[in-house]
Amino acid sequence: MSDLADLAVVIPTLNAAPRLAATLSALPRVGQVIVVDGGSTDDTAQIATRHGAHLVTSPPGRGRQLAAGAAAATSPWLLFLHADTQLDAEAWTAARRHLAEPAGPDRAGVFHLRLDDTAWPARLLELGVRLRVTLLALPYGDQGLLISRRLYDEVGGFAPLPLMEDVDLVRRLGRGRLTSLGGKATTSAERWRRRGWLRQTLTNLRCLGLYLAGVSPERIARIYGR
Repeated sequence: MSDLADLAVVIPTLNAAPRLAATLSALPRVGQVIVVDGGSTDDTAQIATRHGAHLVTSPPGRGRQLAAGAAAATSPWLLFLHADTQLDAEAWTAARRHLAEPAGPDRAGVFHLRLDDTAWPARLLELGVRLRVTLLALPYGDQGLLISRRLYDEVGGFAPLPLMEDVDLVRRLGRGRLTSLGGKATTSAERWRRRGWLRQTLTNLRCLGLYLAGVSPERIARIYGR
């Protein structure tokens, strides 16, 4: 089974200090850790360098930041993670297995979403995400994305979008080049707790619907509040 020396972990940040240290500390030994900061005014940059990450600066916007991180990576495999997302041990085992598979470079992998909240709406939301991935092949970025450099370049990489950059990329991948890996990506439920479980979920669904209907990501970002 392959180790992770061929893997670059790319993490976009913007004022991510409250969560970033825990995310970086939870990473196993990998080939590269690249934090792409979009102009934080808190201690994000200092936390990144203190944990040994390679710090890249970029104009804000998750699509731009992810693309900049991929451009800075020299590894043959890329793992894109949000700053408030941590993979569990089963997920890292699945990642190693995927890297070792002969057909691994031909498919991108995502993990099962887990929210860091014990409330019942969190479990319901996780079930909804599984259904969305199964039926529509539309995972979001908070599930992580493991992809070979070759496949990433083949589909054109991340577009410089302010929102929906994850959906844009997985739609270009298509169902045949996307697989669900074992293990969980545990992500902060802070925005659901802050905005309300129902309100945030409906906002997410509205944004996805607008995007699939052809509304520009710039307009959707304004609706979302980014």
